[in-house]
Amino acid sequence: MRRFGRRSFVMGAAGTVAALLTAGDAAAAPRPGAGRHRRREADQGEMRGMWIATVANIDWPSTTGLGAAAQEAELIAHLDRAVELKLNTVVLQVRPTADALWPSSFEPWAECLTGVQGKDPGWDPLGTAVREAHARGLELHAWFNPYRVANHTDPSKLVATHPARLHPDWVLPYGGKLYYNPGLPEVRKFVQDAMLDAVSRYAIDAVHWDDYFYPYPVAGQVFEDDDAFAQHGGDFTDKDAWRRDNTDRLVRETAARIKEVRSGTRFGISPFGVWRNASTDPAGSDTAAGVETYDDLHADTRKWVKEGWIDYICPQIYWNIGFAAADYAKLLSWWAGTVKGTGVDLYVGEALHKAGDPAQPAAWQDPAELSRHLDLAAGHPEVGGHIFFSARHVKADRIGAMARVVADHYATRARAPR
Repeated sequence: MRRFGRRSFVMGAAGTVAALLTAGDAAAAPRPGAGRHRRREADQGEMRGMWIATVANIDWPSTTGLGAAAQEAELIAHLDRAVELKLNTVVLQVRPTADALWPSSFEPWAECLTGVQGKDPGWDPLGTAVREAHARGLELHAWFNPYRVANHTDPSKLVATHPARLHPDWVLPYGGKLYYNPGLPEVRKFVQDAMLDAVSRYAIDAVHWDDYFYPYPVAGQVFEDDDAFAQHGGDFTDKDAWRRDNTDRLVRETAARIKEVRSGTRFGISPFGVWRNASTDPAGSDTAAGVETYDDLHADTRKWVKEGWIDYICPQIYWNIGFAAADYAKLLSWWAGTVKGTGVDLYVGEALHKAGDPAQPAAWQDPAELSRHLDLAAGHPEVGGHIFFSARHVKADRIGAMARVVADHYATRARAPR
């Protein structure tokens, strides 16, 4: 999700229209009843979710420095809004920039809470979110960003005890941001440990990742991981293939460890909506996207489905029906075909944030556009539901697009898939 960027006002998890039109803001064995070993049954439930983004205070808290009571009240209001609209899942961003919305054993308190990274907010946001969501019949999917460290390139701005300052060799600047280097085995282990700390502490229903793996390409800049490739590249002669293998390892290892730490917790990933264009790979989609996850983010999202490493995939299909470069209808069909027979659940990431945005194409000025997405999805039995970006847009519902979805499709509450 380019949520800081992605959803936070960009046109989809990677993509502005300009990005789309130029060529280039989450087990080794699935747990029982998950992944490739599970069939979709009629009573399996329906995903009706919304993301709550915390990075840069996109959705919540509304601003930094609110007191604990005010922060909790805002969070509860988002949960109550989800119930009001007959949703059943909230996807809460709990590790936005290598910091935490719980008293982590590995990383500092998140800056988005108090405005000061490492400052105790005086309460446990994740623990409260899990308790209050479950009390309302909502699932709580904890959303983590594996590698993003900061939305700037100055390590001195991080709290002194931040792991990125204690291990400066782990960090690379790129595109105005700091990232952990995915090519270092010690980094992959650390970020898993940091995320699994939350899984061990709380009865979260799923671990959820968005679309950030290797960073989105920035023209004229190089991700300087030559040293890591020389040290850890092994028999790989192609750095891109090595990078994809690093991402595969992160996914596969995390899936296995989730099963060990808390049986029954699912693992889902919400990637940018285009794996590869058919012009690049005959197995790809009939699209002309300027970003392809396989090539640009070194994330072989199709492989993770085919191998059954994840429980669900939620591609961010953030374009309207008929959009020339990336038609919602064509991508929906491609993803349905991709998951068919795998047992991996397919949910669709929906761009509620575009509805009524005057900068978007005419289709997004029609309150019925999103409802038509659900109409199309109903014709694909592989689609198990939808997740909407994001909570503040669910709350504001600028042109009534969410109300239209609820009126047309959510007459009664439905339980979340299991």
